[in-house]
Amino acid sequence: MSVETMDIEKIVNIVLEKINTEGYYEERKSSNNGVFSDMNMAIEAAYRAQKIFFEDYSLEDRSRIIQAMREDLMENVEILAKLGVNDTGMGRYEDKLVKNKLTIEKTPGVEDLKAEIYSGDLGLALIEFSPYGVIGAITPSTNPSETVICNSIGMIAAGNSVVFSPHPGAKNISMKTIGIINNSIKRAGGPENLVVTVDDPSIENAQKMMSHEKVKMIVATGGPGVVKSAMSKGKKAIGAGAGNPPALVDETADIEKAAKDIIDGCSFDNNLPCIAEKEVIVVESVADYLIFSMKKENVYYLDNKKDIDNLVNIVFDKQGNLNRKYVGKDAKFILNSAGIKCDEDVRVVIMEVERNHPFVLEELMMPILPIVRVKDIGEGINLAVSVEQGNRHTAVMHSKNIDNLTRFARKVETTIFVKNAPSFAGIGYGGEGYATFTIAGPTGEGLTSARSFARKRKCSLVGGFSIK
Repeated sequence: MSVETMDIEKIVNIVLEKINTEGYYEERKSSNNGVFSDMNMAIEAAYRAQKIFFEDYSLEDRSRIIQAMREDLMENVEILAKLGVNDTGMGRYEDKLVKNKLTIEKTPGVEDLKAEIYSGDLGLALIEFSPYGVIGAITPSTNPSETVICNSIGMIAAGNSVVFSPHPGAKNISMKTIGIINNSIKRAGGPENLVVTVDDPSIENAQKMMSHEKVKMIVATGGPGVVKSAMSKGKKAIGAGAGNPPALVDETADIEKAAKDIIDGCSFDNNLPCIAEKEVIVVESVADYLIFSMKKENVYYLDNKKDIDNLVNIVFDKQGNLNRKYVGKDAKFILNSAGIKCDEDVRVVIMEVERNHPFVLEELMMPILPIVRVKDIGEGINLAVSVEQGNRHTAVMHSKNIDNLTRFARKVETTIFVKNAPSFAGIGYGGEGYATFTIAGPTGEGLTSARSFARKRKCSLVGGFSIK
């Protein structure tokens, strides 16, 4: 072998060793716009990206990257809404369009990270928000693109990278959203793989992600099982769990407006959002008028026990578990499956039931709205608190009596309390405030934003910077 050949071989070996050591070869072979074939590879790529992002990029850079994300996501918002329905088989295109636009426009960015400063005789103290590092995020099938978008904006604003473990039933829409975000980051000059996932989302991959030593924080948006699992890993965890929001109506309410607001909120994306009205509790003296007013809102009123029982039999299986086949489906599809014919434009199925009916006690996430009568507001508040089941998620009340509103708000202790409006006002649609689809009741962070995904760090300077 000649000297020249040996030199070339040596150089090639050195280059290959460097490539394999830094993981670039495997990463490029396995990555496609942030989508990896292996969870460990995804986490390692996100870890490297976050180190670069934190050390080399300013807050102004973060803002520029997030603005690019908003622009590109808005350009693709119709595609995301259509794919969200087609991929999951749930919800309504028009409402998913609203949800995605809301999340793109109203999720807080870097502006949410306001520093705190204390000055006095002893000097200066500065408290700032710093990233955790790599965040592992579990996202649901009910609001897949919306949760990926709001988490990505908030987590990147706080200086983190994020590894998503999406619900398998929303695989395509989740990967599409992540791909758009990655292209936006690259277009704005940001590092690759700030936002990653795997092409085979599963419970096994979710467990790998949550247990990985380089994942420093877990954010779980979903049912009680996934939240409990996230909170058991011995890491900082944010749990955005289930809800069963009651809508309470007293005798002082604007009944016609309450009827429209409740149906608007309940029918929004076929009742998929956890904030949506799941049951109505109404004071006896105005119950008939409320139902009369609801009937004007393109609802189907079931007024006989046989039809209600038929509906129960398809919504729940023989073991009493929720039949996922009907979650997020149109009211017409659900009624037809129960052998009940209806018009095309039916938005919600309503019926009167007893307070212990399964429609009242279970979070259905479909456009079925049970109505329960109570004798007075005291009984109504107690029942509403009971059926909310301590989720501390969302409650809605229609009333002009400030004392009644205050009593209910104090007793129910929910993260979101909406007064005299549809439930979606609580996340900024038709109401003030910012938007999020990660609403952390179980762990107490509430409506999450960039500061929820950051650590508070304090710097003290003694004997200086006090000019009083």
